[in-house]
Amino acid sequence: MPKFRGGRAPAVQSAKAVEPTAGTHRHRLAALIADMIPGARTLRVSQREPGRSWPSPYARAYDAQGQLIALNRPQGMTAARWVIRAHPDVTWEEAYDLDLATGTLRPAGAYAATGGGR
Repeated sequence: MPKFRGGRAPAVQSAKAVEPTAGTHRHRLAALIADMIPGARTLRVSQREPGRSWPSPYARAYDAQGQLIALNRPQGMTAARWVIRAHPDVTWEEAYDLDLATGTLRPAGAYAATGGGR
């Protein structure tokens, strides 16, 4: 029998506790991005940077009042890549907004239609 520190074997975690759900992943991603971009409330992600003709992950961050938060290139590209990779089922032909409070991703056009457009 193997010896364990403290004389006890570690408790076995259930598979349910080890494997997070999609909702947990969504909230975790939003929390990581919010930590990386302090003050950000919404992240707009697209595959095209304005002024460029080739695809490149691109993100813009906005605060709770809808004011643009300046991102440096590595921040924007990293955040965009994380969101794009976390949502492989989305076709990235248009921009999407990630709500950093809820982790909800929706088309940027839908956000503009509800009066929150930029």
